[in-house]
Amino acid sequence: MKKKSAGLLMYRCRPEGVVEVLLAHPGGPFWRNKDEGAWTIPKGEYEAPEEPLAAAQREFAEETGFAAAPPFIALGEVVQKSGKHIMAWAFAGDCDPAQLHCNTFELEWPPHSGRWQTCPEIDRVQWFEPDEARRKILPAQRPLLDRLEQAL
Repeated sequence: MKKKSAGLLMYRCRPEGVVEVLLAHPGGPFWRNKDEGAWTIPKGEYEAPEEPLAAAQREFAEETGFAAAPPFIALGEVVQKSGKHIMAWAFAGDCDPAQLHCNTFELEWPPHSGRWQTCPEIDRVQWFEPDEARRKILPAQRPLLDRLEQAL
Protein backbone atom coordinates (compact mmCIF):
# COMPACT_ATOMS: atom_id res chain seq x y z
CA MET A 1 0.00 0.00 0.00
CA LYS A 2 1.47 3.33 -1.02
CA LYS A 3 2.06 6.00 1.60
CA LYS A 4 0.07 9.16 0.97
CA SER A 5 0.73 12.66 2.24
CA ALA A 6 -1.03 15.95 1.70
CA GLY A 7 0.40 19.43 2.06
CA LEU A 8 -0.02 23.13 1.52
CA LEU A 9 2.25 25.68 -0.11
CA MET A 10 1.68 29.20 1.23
CA TYR A 11 2.59 32.04 -1.11
CA ARG A 12 2.52 35.82 -0.94
CA CYS A 13 2.92 38.59 -3.48
CA ARG A 14 5.18 41.44 -2.46
CA PRO A 15 4.19 45.00 -3.53
CA GLU A 16 6.74 44.99 -6.37
CA GLY A 17 5.03 41.89 -7.82
CA VAL A 18 7.52 39.25 -6.66
CA VAL A 19 5.94 36.01 -5.48
CA GLU A 20 7.49 34.26 -2.47
CA VAL A 21 6.74 30.79 -1.11
CA LEU A 22 7.01 29.53 2.45
CA LEU A 23 9.11 26.38 2.76
CA ALA A 24 9.81 24.28 5.84
CA HIS A 25 13.10 22.73 6.93
CA PRO A 26 12.67 19.29 8.53
CA GLY A 27 13.71 18.97 12.16
CA GLY A 28 15.88 16.34 13.78
CA PRO A 29 19.55 15.42 13.61
CA PHE A 30 19.39 13.77 10.17
CA TRP A 31 18.43 17.09 8.51
CA ARG A 32 20.49 19.40 10.77
CA ASN A 33 23.31 20.09 8.27
CA LYS A 34 21.31 19.70 5.06
CA ASP A 35 20.06 22.78 3.20
CA GLU A 36 19.81 22.81 -0.60
CA GLY A 37 17.42 20.12 -1.78
CA ALA A 38 16.21 19.47 1.79
CA TRP A 39 13.32 21.92 2.32
CA THR A 40 9.70 20.86 1.86
CA ILE A 41 6.13 22.04 1.86
CA PRO A 42 4.44 21.45 5.23
CA LYS A 43 2.76 18.07 4.78
CA GLY A 44 1.86 14.83 6.48
CA GLU A 45 0.40 11.39 6.01
CA TYR A 46 -3.29 10.64 5.99
CA GLU A 47 -5.55 7.63 5.58
CA ALA A 48 -9.10 7.20 4.31
CA PRO A 49 -11.68 8.33 5.13
CA GLU A 50 -9.87 11.65 5.78
CA GLU A 51 -9.95 13.84 2.68
CA PRO A 52 -6.53 14.94 1.37
CA LEU A 53 -7.29 18.68 1.52
CA ALA A 54 -8.53 18.37 5.11
CA ALA A 55 -5.35 16.45 5.97
CA ALA A 56 -3.23 19.14 4.29
CA GLN A 57 -4.90 21.86 6.35
CA ARG A 58 -4.50 19.85 9.57
CA GLU A 59 -0.84 19.12 8.88
CA PHE A 60 -0.08 22.73 7.95
CA ALA A 61 -1.50 23.93 11.27
CA GLU A 62 0.27 21.20 13.28
CA GLU A 63 3.64 21.78 11.62
CA THR A 64 3.66 25.57 11.50
CA GLY A 65 1.06 26.91 13.93
CA PHE A 66 -0.20 29.16 11.12
CA ALA A 67 -3.72 29.25 9.68
CA ALA A 68 -4.52 28.26 6.12
CA ALA A 69 -7.50 29.86 4.41
CA PRO A 70 -9.26 29.24 1.10
CA PRO A 71 -9.31 29.56 -1.78
CA PHE A 72 -6.94 26.66 -2.39
CA ILE A 73 -5.25 26.08 -5.75
CA ALA A 74 -4.86 22.40 -6.61
CA LEU A 75 -1.23 21.63 -7.51
CA GLY A 76 -1.76 17.93 -8.14
CA GLU A 77 0.41 15.04 -7.05
CA VAL A 78 4.14 14.38 -6.98
CA VAL A 79 5.97 11.19 -6.04
CA GLN A 80 9.06 11.40 -3.86
CA LYS A 81 12.12 9.19 -4.22
CA SER A 82 10.84 7.09 -1.30
CA GLY A 83 7.70 6.30 -3.31
CA LYS A 84 5.47 8.48 -1.12
CA HIS A 85 2.67 10.22 -3.06
CA ILE A 86 2.04 13.84 -2.08
CA MET A 87 -1.11 15.77 -2.97
CA ALA A 88 -0.64 19.53 -2.71
CA TRP A 89 -2.54 22.80 -2.78
CA ALA A 90 -1.40 26.41 -2.64
CA PHE A 91 -3.01 29.35 -0.91
CA ALA A 92 -2.26 33.04 -0.47
CA GLY A 93 -1.26 34.06 3.03
CA ASP A 94 1.37 35.73 5.13
CA CYS A 95 3.14 34.92 8.38
CA ASP A 96 6.20 35.75 10.40
CA PRO A 97 8.61 32.77 10.31
CA ALA A 98 9.82 33.70 13.80
CA GLN A 99 6.35 32.75 15.10
CA LEU A 100 6.70 29.09 14.02
CA HIS A 101 5.04 26.70 16.44
CA CYS A 102 5.52 23.04 15.56
CA ASN A 103 4.66 19.67 17.04
CA THR A 104 7.46 17.28 18.02
CA PHE A 105 8.43 13.62 17.70
CA GLU A 106 10.63 11.22 19.67
CA LEU A 107 13.74 9.82 17.99
CA GLU A 108 16.44 7.40 19.06
CA TRP A 109 19.67 9.13 18.07
CA PRO A 110 22.17 7.90 17.20
CA PRO A 111 20.27 4.84 15.97
CA HIS A 112 20.41 1.84 18.35
CA SER A 113 22.09 3.98 21.03
CA GLY A 114 19.25 3.78 23.54
CA ARG A 115 19.26 7.60 23.77
CA TRP A 116 15.98 9.30 22.91
CA GLN A 117 15.46 12.95 22.10
CA THR A 118 12.51 15.17 21.31
CA CYS A 119 12.76 16.94 17.94
CA PRO A 120 10.51 19.44 16.17
CA GLU A 121 8.95 18.14 12.94
CA ILE A 122 9.95 21.47 11.38
CA ASP A 123 12.88 23.42 12.81
CA ARG A 124 12.32 26.57 10.76
CA VAL A 125 10.30 28.09 7.93
CA GLN A 126 11.43 30.77 5.53
CA TRP A 127 10.12 32.82 2.62
CA PHE A 128 11.90 32.21 -0.69
CA GLU A 129 11.71 33.80 -4.11
CA PRO A 130 11.16 31.28 -6.95
CA ASP A 131 14.78 30.72 -8.05
CA GLU A 132 16.05 30.14 -4.53
CA ALA A 133 13.00 28.02 -3.65
CA ARG A 134 13.85 25.69 -6.57
CA ARG A 135 17.33 25.15 -5.12
CA LYS A 136 16.09 24.63 -1.56
CA ILE A 137 13.07 22.35 -2.07
CA LEU A 138 13.31 18.57 -2.35
CA PRO A 139 13.82 17.78 -6.07
CA ALA A 140 10.61 15.73 -6.33
CA GLN A 141 8.59 18.74 -5.08
CA ARG A 142 9.97 21.24 -7.64
CA PRO A 143 7.03 20.62 -10.00
CA LEU A 144 4.74 22.09 -7.32
CA LEU A 145 6.56 25.42 -7.68
CA ASP A 146 6.19 25.27 -11.46
CA ARG A 147 2.47 24.49 -11.17
CA LEU A 148 1.93 27.38 -8.77
CA GLU A 149 3.74 29.73 -11.12
CA GLN A 150 1.55 28.58 -14.01
CA ALA A 151 -1.63 28.98 -11.93
CA LEU A 152 -0.78 32.55 -10.98
